[in-house]
Formats: sequence, C-alpha cells, structure tokens
Amino acid sequence: RSIPSSIAAAPSAFAASRRAFRATTPPECGIFAIFDSSLKKDQLRRQALECAKTLRHRGPDWNGIVVESNHAIAHERLAIIDPESGEQPLISTDNNIVLSVNGEIYNHLELRSELKSGYKFKTNSDCEVIIPLYQEYGLDFINKLRGMFSFVLYDKKEERYIAVRDHMGITPLYMGWGKDGSVMFSSEMKGLIDVCQEFKAFPPGHVYDSKAQDLKKWFNPEWADGRIPTQKLDLVAVRNAFEKAVERRMMADVPWGVLLSGGLDSSLVASIAKRKQERGEVPSVLNEVHSFSIGLEGSPDLAAAQKVADFLGTKHHNYTFTVDQGIDAIEEVIYHLETYDVTTIRASTPMFLMSRKIKSIGIKMVLSGEGADEVFGGYLYFHKAPNKTEFHKECVRKLELLYLYDCLRANKATSAWGIEARVPFLDKDFLELAMNIDPQEKMIDVPGGRIEKWIMRAAFDTPEDPYLPHEVLYRQKEQFSDGVGYSWIDGLKEYAENEVNDKQMQHARHRFPHNTPQTKEAYLYRSIFDSYFPDPAQLTVPGGPSIACSTPAAIEWDKAFKDNADPSGRAIGVHSDAYKEKSA
Repeated sequence: RSIPSSIAAAPSAFAASRRAFRATTPPECGIFAIFDSSLKKDQLRRQALECAKTLRHRGPDWNGIVVESNHAIAHERLAIIDPESGEQPLISTDNNIVLSVNGEIYNHLELRSELKSGYKFKTNSDCEVIIPLYQEYGLDFINKLRGMFSFVLYDKKEERYIAVRDHMGITPLYMGWGKDGSVMFSSEMKGLIDVCQEFKAFPPGHVYDSKAQDLKKWFNPEWADGRIPTQKLDLVAVRNAFEKAVERRMMADVPWGVLLSGGLDSSLVASIAKRKQERGEVPSVLNEVHSFSIGLEGSPDLAAAQKVADFLGTKHHNYTFTVDQGIDAIEEVIYHLETYDVTTIRASTPMFLMSRKIKSIGIKMVLSGEGADEVFGGYLYFHKAPNKTEFHKECVRKLELLYLYDCLRANKATSAWGIEARVPFLDKDFLELAMNIDPQEKMIDVPGGRIEKWIMRAAFDTPEDPYLPHEVLYRQKEQFSDGVGYSWIDGLKEYAENEVNDKQMQHARHRFPHNTPQTKEAYLYRSIFDSYFPDPAQLTVPGGPSIACSTPAAIEWDKAFKDNADPSGRAIGVHSDAYKEKSA
C-alpha cells in the first residue's frame, strides 16, 4: 500500500484523476448558483451544470437548473420529503421567485398554516414555504424557520438574490467570487475551486443580501452574547424539549434509521425515536427502527451499541472494518470532507464506511447524536474547567465552531453516499433551553456524583419507564474515533510514521506556512488535502492547539494540556483514571 512514494513532492495519483472521480462518485441535496455572470446564457448554463455535477453524490435522485438573465441556479436532489413532486429549483406561482434549498424545514406545516396570503403551493415539499414567507416578511422570515438548511433565493422583480445558512451550519455552504465579479454559492467547496478566484466557508446563522452586498448575522441568541446564563434547571423541561427535537426530525417519506454508537447521545436519540415509532406518535414508512454501528472487531462501541439495540428492540446492523480498510479510504474521505483536521478525519472514516453500507440497504436518512458534547460540556477536558464562567464560554466557542468539525463530518461523511444525517441536539428551540441553564448545573463533580452531561443523564433517568439500561445511561464519554477501537488511531499513526519522514517534518513550515502540521499524521492529511484543493482552500480549515477536541483557549486550563499534541480523548487523564477506578 502506498500513498505517493514522495508525499512531499508528488501529488496523489487519486488527485491526478480528480475530474474523472468527480463525475463517477456514487449517487442530502446539493445547491450551486452563479449570480452576476458575464457569460453568455448557453455558456452560463453549461458552467453551472458542470459545477453542480461535482455535488451529485449529495443528490442522486434528480437535478434541475434555472437560468435567468445573467444568473444560474442549480440543484442536485436527494428526495426525503415528497419524492414525487418536490423537484428543485422551486419557482413561485407568479414565476417571480426562484429557490434552491439543501436541507429540511421541520415546522413547514405550522408555517403554512400561519401564512396570511393566499399563496397556492405547487408541491408538498417542506422547502416551498420559504417562498411565501419571503414575500410576506422579507428577510425577517429566516428566524421563523426550524430545521437545517442552506439556500439561495432569487427575486426577479427586485433583481435581488439572497443566500442563507442555518443557525449552526448543520448543512454546508461555501461562497466564492469569479474573475468577472460574479458571486457563487455551493454546498461544497469542490463546486467552486475551478471557477472562483477566491472562496470561503459561508458562516452559520448569516444571510448574504445582494442589495447590501454584505453578510449579516440573523441568528443572535442571548446565550452567545457574553452573558452567563442564570436559568434554573428543570429536568422535565429538558426531557420534553429533547423529545420534541427528535420527533421533528422523524419527518420523512422514505426509509430511515438511527446511528448508534452505544454512548449516551446516540442511545438517547435511538430510544426516543423507537418509543415514538412504537407508540404510533409519528407516522413511519417502516414498521421497525433500523440502528447502525461500526467499529473494529471487539471495539467498545460495537458491544455497547448491541446492548442498547437489544434493550430497545431495534433492527440492529453491526458493521466491522479493519485498520487497512480505513486507511484505504482516507483519500476519499479527505476529498469528500474537504478538511485536513486530524480529529475530523479520524472520526469521519468509520462513518464514511458505515454510510456506504447503510446506503446499500435502501436507507436515505439517519438520526445522529452530534452536538450534545458542545451543549453540555461532554468532552473529557471539561473535567478541568476552572469555573462555570469558563465552562459556559467554552461551550459557546465549541458551538460557534461546530460547522467546521462535527457538523461537517456528520453531513459530508453521509452525503458522500446520498444519505442525510439529522442532529436533534442542535435543534434551535432545544438550544434556547439548554444553553440558558445556569452552567453551574453542567459543571463536572465526580465525587459529588456528577459526571459529564449529568443533566441529560438525570433528565432521562426514569426507572419506572427506563429509556436506557443504567450502565449505558452512565457510560463515560468516548470520542467516536476512540470508541470504534483504540487500535484505529494507533494504526493511523503507525501508517503516517512510515509515509512521512523526519526531513519532511523539519521542513513542514516551509511547505505549509499556514496551519503547519505538528505531527506526521497531520502532515499526511494536509498533503492529500492540498493535492485536491488549491489555494486558498487551506484557509477554510481551522488550526491551533487542541486537547481532546478543546479550543485553543481551553488549553490554558491545565499545564499538562500544553505538552500534549494528540487530540484523542485518551490524552485526558480523567479517561484512564476512570477505567483504572473501575478495575481496582
């Protein structure tokens, strides 16, 4: 097995055939739009179609394109709601508005019922409600949406276009500029790299308005404005709000399932989904809930997931992979993920492999547990938080950066195979409740009986009608890349050690002056990334020191953090200590 013989000097063979790979990559939705182009209409159409093709893995069910004046709006569709009539781009009944959306609007039925106009809907698509909302409220409508979404909307009469990304950046969106002054938007960076002189990640919770020619923040929660919350903890309210968040995301007209690692977050999602399906509280395409897990043979996650599945009664699929199979997929993972972040790649590779298996049995949507660790301080380094102020500030920092890490992983690792991942912990209303709780309630106090994410554990600790087995409800946090099997990370490090030599590391700062790799594993991933994504793509990936997924600011919490370059959860002493205590 060999990545290029000289990874410092030669581009990857995989990258050399980049365009061929794009065209044949296996069949979530993808949007692409060009505005203010100088191209002739037929040339503009061809360019938009070619760029949109790079996103076809996200939307293998159908594609559409609308060209108006010097603008083109394209859509690659994965049909989850209204598969029969929900083709995009959507056009208003008066033919004035053109809309292309990636994502889902979970409260679309409520919003339809609240409309004052007599708008006549053409489809049953959850996304079409955006059009009459824009007509009635202008940009103020965005805050009414509950869901995950990125979209572009063109208003012909006003000669105005807007682009919007959801509150947390659950769905991806990039923005770029052509040499002719054109403005472009794409669900993935690969749609822009050949046609844009400059591009960047579109920030979450923002709207771009061509009238102002600027980005403006539309999501401005009080919990992120610098104040420390003081709201009293209400465990019943937490439980009810999270159940509602899961229920919203069970809206689908196609077969769906749940990702189940056996940890607290995914197990709670699976438990609630199973309850609601079993008790007939939500309509379901299938008569049973499918659950999925992946790991190396004998990994912690596989055993824990099977235990949860047996308890819940889901139709469970346990998938295994080898270290070699994971390493073989690394290049594809980096191409689809569009990142060189070490932790993200480690965790995304098993998820990428599992998504392919899930796709093969006909599942098109999955529920997942991302976001809980950011909301409740679930990462093991939060054990070292010095006080509630620092604890809350770190939670906010983590949430604000989530679009570059776990949201990116959950979305792109699944959409690579035409699957949509939904994340209830990032529900806008649930965040409003959970992030306004006095952070003292989230502080970890092991001697006092409060381990990480105690609030969620206590909220669902109902012995009279248990959601989960007690040992699962109180299982210690594992990062996904650790939980699939510790030898996975060790195998990646060993492989990188053989592929990158000491001399290359000595000169790493010259080859990679921005975010210089500090380990051979990081060097390997950066080399692959650069072979696919030219300058300025490297600027879209965050950097800085991290310990077990911390932000750089949290490194200051403990002197030992500063001396450890590995982002694995095992790098935190509290993890090994906890296991030593159990075996003592």
